[in-house]
Amino acid sequence: MRLMQSQSSFRKKTAYMGLFLALSLICSYVEVLIPINFGIPGVKLGLTNIVIVLTMYCIGEKEALGISVLRILLSGLLFGNLFSVLFSLAGGILSFFVMVVGKRFLKLKCIAVSTSGGIAHNVGQLLVAAFVVDNFSVFYYIPVLIVSGVLTGLLIGIIAQELVLRIGKLIKF
Repeated sequence: MRLMQSQSSFRKKTAYMGLFLALSLICSYVEVLIPINFGIPGVKLGLTNIVIVLTMYCIGEKEALGISVLRILLSGLLFGNLFSVLFSLAGGILSFFVMVVGKRFLKLKCIAVSTSGGIAHNVGQLLVAAFVVDNFSVFYYIPVLIVSGVLTGLLIGIIAQELVLRIGKLIKF
């Protein structure tokens, strides 16, 4: 009986992970199709982070990391290029680990976790940019990216928190 429950839980978790991966790819595609121009080069809303935060709080951190990395690789292959994958991986992985530290050790709520992730994502991409162009003067851009990371992180965090509160109970593992 216990084995059957375990298999059922595994299937349910796998189905949700597939659904969340598909949702994150759709969010990536929407951002490509409808670029929201903030007047600042390179700044995006980060809709996919809604799915990553939701996964992190409802399914688990390892699963959220898997979805994040798979989404970055797949969307890079589908909608981008090698540089977009490189920049997205750097930002996404740094963002993810900052969010895990915020959630697990600092006990932050969704909004603060998302905001810290938004800032870390921009810093990760800036680190890669400095490495690629072999010039650290790109760090003069950091105040703009921190402000944009805070603003977009707050918006995405508010949406993610509402989703966790509303549907989190249904998909909690």
